[in-house]
Amino acid sequence: MPQVRVPLRRRERIADQTMAFFFEKPKGWPFIPGQTIDVTLIDPPESDFEGDTRTFSIASAPHEPEIMVATRMRGSAFKRVLATMAIGSPVLMDEPIGSFVLNTDAGRPAVLLAGGIGVTPFRSIVLDAASRGGGPPIWLFYANHRVRDAAFLEEFGAAADGARGAFELVPTMTHLDADSSWRGETGRIDLGMIRRHVPRGASPIYYIAGPSPMVASLHDTLVAAGIPKPDVRVEEFAGYA
Repeated sequence: MPQVRVPLRRRERIADQTMAFFFEKPKGWPFIPGQTIDVTLIDPPESDFEGDTRTFSIASAPHEPEIMVATRMRGSAFKRVLATMAIGSPVLMDEPIGSFVLNTDAGRPAVLLAGGIGVTPFRSIVLDAASRGGGPPIWLFYANHRVRDAAFLEEFGAAADGARGAFELVPTMTHLDADSSWRGETGRIDLGMIRRHVPRGASPIYYIAGPSPMVASLHDTLVAAGIPKPDVRVEEFAGYA
């Protein structure tokens, strides 16, 4: 499918320094949860050395009416333009690509390991699985510095509440404020945390998405623990922080 021109429909602050952008969904434009798209600004008022195109994981599920992407709002020209462009302004969007998608074997549980805004492909995966039913059991381990940094946290919690055990959410915070009321897991995702929540003998497939150091560390940890390399799948969010 060729590159398509789509308008920005709305934007929303979804966490501290984090925005979601909602675009019109092109007709006849299928995608698989976990895939990515390239978004290109058209004649932007400013640019920089990083250029006018960015790759995003699709955060919306296929059954939702819009294409949603989400990002931490840092100082690049691309993000400044995206944050201030008029609603209705068009961008160019390439067709979805990528193989970071959920295994369809219902007998192999999925363990999703997310750091920060690396959670975006997992929103698409989790909501799609909830809408379809009958897929593999899913655990989502979701690490953030603080609760206010955790995009989609309430939405994931609601999905877990309605999943009757088919989806389990394990959020963890790594840099809590001194007066935080958080009572869940704390610290980075590690093998011990995973083993506290995922039953032994489950033989899951692991999916890791987040900043490059986290992805590399968890990948090496799981492989060293005896997980076959094909069962550890990764998606790096280079420079996301």
